[in-house]
Amino acid sequence: MGMGRPRAFDADAALDRAMDVFWRHGYEGTTIAQLTEAMSINPPSLYAAFGSKEGLLKAALDRYTERRDAWMEKVVGASTAREVAERFLMEHADAQTDPANPPGCLLVQGGLACGTGSENVPFELAARRTRTEDQLRERFVRAKGERDLGENADPAMLARYLSAVTSGMCVMASSGADRNALREIAAVSLKAFDEQAKA
Repeated sequence: MGMGRPRAFDADAALDRAMDVFWRHGYEGTTIAQLTEAMSINPPSLYAAFGSKEGLLKAALDRYTERRDAWMEKVVGASTAREVAERFLMEHADAQTDPANPPGCLLVQGGLACGTGSENVPFELAARRTRTEDQLRERFVRAKGERDLGENADPAMLARYLSAVTSGMCVMASSGADRNALREIAAVSLKAFDEQAKA
């Protein structure tokens, strides 16, 4: 009787585990040994499947971005610009302090410190953060066309502001800030958003 077929490599589950390692330690702080242990594969298998550590990061980011896009679809689907801003800020506060995930946001802390040989990583992460900002801007452009924002409101500035606030919240969460602290920041930021939205 022949040997049974080897268990298929579960790429999605492996990417989820790799994502968790990058999220907790950042790109620079993550070692191949940590990745292979988390993914239950050996280094040759990692390189065969993803080409390099950076290739694995990009694959993990693709998976993370898929989830983020699904969430953003719900955020920008809110009926008013104010509701979009509230969902974006408050749900960020909740997600960044969710005990089921590492604290903060992979797109910020994944590349906070990168040295020689990994200069492309911060740009890769920035490009993915820009995608979120673009989604907000497009929604606010629509809101302005529907007269849901003031005549002088700047959709690009509002999107940039919300993105900057949540990036700061991410850094705070990774430093130990709790959900209440982040929600307080979100509430204050919403007041500033309201002021600019009515301009």
